[in-house]
Amino acid sequence: MPDNKNVIVFYDERVLAHYPDTNVDFLPGRLDKRVRAILSGLNVQWKYPEHPGRLIAIMDLLAQEPIPGIGFAKGQKATRDQLARVHTTSFLDHIFALRSQSAWLDVDTTAVSPGNVEAAEVAAGTSIAAVEAVIRGDCKSAFAIVRPPGHHAEPTRARGFCLFNNVAVAAAHAQAELGCERVMIIDWDAHHGNGTQDIFWADPDVMFVDLHRASPFYPGSGALTDIGAGLGEGTIVNIPMAGGAGDAAYLKALREIVIPAADFFKPDLILVSAGFDALSFDLALNVTYEGFAAMAGIVQKIADKHCSGRLAMILEGGYNTESLSKSVHSVLRVLAGAEPPEPKVSGIEEVDAAIDFHKDAFIPE
Repeated sequence: MPDNKNVIVFYDERVLAHYPDTNVDFLPGRLDKRVRAILSGLNVQWKYPEHPGRLIAIMDLLAQEPIPGIGFAKGQKATRDQLARVHTTSFLDHIFALRSQSAWLDVDTTAVSPGNVEAAEVAAGTSIAAVEAVIRGDCKSAFAIVRPPGHHAEPTRARGFCLFNNVAVAAAHAQAELGCERVMIIDWDAHHGNGTQDIFWADPDVMFVDLHRASPFYPGSGALTDIGAGLGEGTIVNIPMAGGAGDAAYLKALREIVIPAADFFKPDLILVSAGFDALSFDLALNVTYEGFAAMAGIVQKIADKHCSGRLAMILEGGYNTESLSKSVHSVLRVLAGAEPPEPKVSGIEEVDAAIDFHKDAFIPE
């Protein structure tokens, strides 16, 4: 384990073993027939978008353009007990029974392939390793370069290319084993983290803040009025974005909603579900490389203010390999000490509505 690094990047090649191929035979059944019918109706050959090349592109760019202050460490597998903190026993039994097989798990084309279950175990375990490193003080911040992603995975259901909810597993581990009483999760993936929201819906000790393209964009959840329930009411903070939103809207949301939310919640640890599909390359939103770097700078300041800099980012989406690798690189440069840029772009109306909705929720007593 590298010592005294500003940032540790956690990466384990076992996460590359998952590669669903729609041309191979899947387990026969009604779901397979339904998915095949959907795919046959497309005008072009469909390939599974969540593939190993995503991570290879990131690691290749980091090798070609090294960033001073960054160290690297290997990941680890999550145990069943660690996964069971956020997923049901029946769900885990179902997933583990599919080890070494190919099958569709959901009509939104979530699939397993022969190497998938171990890859998912390693993705969740590597997310835990990143959190452990920042809590131990091995680094100021950490970034888990993992796949399959996790934030769509619900307690009982795999969705959106996700099997296990990596960020939720890491948050639950921090609370159960590392002495963290309050964890703040910031999800800036273009898609709403429905699974993370479901897991922590009534948990007063986890604040989940999600910036995402508004419904009906997949998965269709994350309404402004979804704020949690019971003791957890107010700890779910959704910030739906318009389709054309870019850097200015995201930075305004972070400064005028997320910073006050953190000041109110006072977290012991900051986790980021770091998806990079909000770039125009993925046809969802219009955040830029500079925008992501500036966002990282804001989140870093939140962590510095409230939890001695303890910040761990966990990779979620981002499917254009060039934009994904460049975005991760820009974020890591800021985490390692580069000055965050100040981009200025467009898209503000929905954020103003969100600010008005949330403005009275974080007034200290």
